Amino acid sequence: MTGAAAETGGPGDEQGLGGPGPAEGSPGLTARDEAVLAVERRSWPGPGPKERAIREQLGISPTRYYQLLNALLDDPRALAHDPGTIHRLRRIRDARRARR
Repeated sequence: MTGAAAETGGPGDEQGLGGPGPAEGSPGLTARDEAVLAVERRSWPGPGPKERAIREQLGISPTRYYQLLNALLDDPRALAHDPGTIHRLRRIRDARRARR
């Protein structure tokens, strides 16, 4: 592959997680967005295993993961895709804001 098509990829593209287009399952959400929500949906025993999974499964740093996740909290497409997770995370975010 040469030209512009070869230059569009980013970290995680070899797993189909970083492409610019929408995933087939949810109009508008990318495969990476769906993968971020899938990681967040799981229950984790602590931060270590979750951070390892973020690096291994998504191919991004935990900092970038949380940036993407925070953006998804305000995305109506993410709410339509996974309302339970989005509502739970919004409640946590709102509670933290109220404590400040």
